Amino acid sequence: MQSSTRDRQIWMAALGVPLLLLSLYPLQRSITEKKDSIAQQQQELLLRSGKLLKRLSLGYSSLLADIYWTRTVQYNGGVIERGEKDFSLLAPLLNVTTDLDPRLDVAYKYGAIFLSEKVPAGAGRPDQAIALVRKGIAANPSNWRLYYHLGFVYYWYLHDYQQAAQSFWDGSKVPGALPWMGAMAAHIAGTGGSRETSRFMWGQIYESTKDITVRANALAHLQALRALDDLDALKNLAAMYKKRTGHAPTTMQDLVDAHIILGIPQDPGGYPYILDSNGDPVPSPESPMAERVKTLSGGK
Repeated sequence: MQSSTRDRQIWMAALGVPLLLLSLYPLQRSITEKKDSIAQQQQELLLRSGKLLKRLSLGYSSLLADIYWTRTVQYNGGVIERGEKDFSLLAPLLNVTTDLDPRLDVAYKYGAIFLSEKVPAGAGRPDQAIALVRKGIAANPSNWRLYYHLGFVYYWYLHDYQQAAQSFWDGSKVPGALPWMGAMAAHIAGTGGSRETSRFMWGQIYESTKDITVRANALAHLQALRALDDLDALKNLAAMYKKRTGHAPTTMQDLVDAHIILGIPQDPGGYPYILDSNGDPVPSPESPMAERVKTLSGGK
């Protein structure tokens, strides 16, 4: 009797899993080709809830999670590459993926960043990022890195330093958490936002992931933070020139001619810094740093 039951389960798995994989084809097609409408994509997705798929997977939920994770990265990368603004499937795809495999840490990290990033770099929905990461914490209470992701969203995207500090503090109490989690909580509680803290957080993200999209996003933020430091230093040098000459510089060459700088400095993207009409140093409008610095100049 037990042998008959086991044989039946094996046959169900042999038939069921290929059918499940085949059923994913329309979703893959709708993501890689832009022929189907968003409404059609959403309908296809709703027919494949993570909990339902997990029940139907017959023990192959990790395999399906990997497939959905691939779909998620393809979808998000495609939207960004095409310069579109509709990321409406990102949160559902991440939720299906993490329903199938609640321990897939990379999905929570990816979601924390790209659900939160402003359009067109992401969905502009930090609320959805918080919901996803809290879901991960509920499923993996011993994973202290999830508290890091949560604190990061509160700190960087929402500027809610009280919640950020609390998230890092809660994570610091998880066995195995690195000691700097508690130090980070104390630092944020005491100082709020700072470039030093921001640089450390993005550095941690850059160093701790192999995902090329996440690394590229982290590197872009690190470069923008460095550009802000450069601009602060150049602003002080422009003030020195004005004090010495009685008028503001009009070009970077003025600072070179006054022997205040040795040459015209370049931003992290390789573009020379310039002076605006007020004599203040800014990135070249041709540089990717221009928009990034504009976004970050609100005090980070």
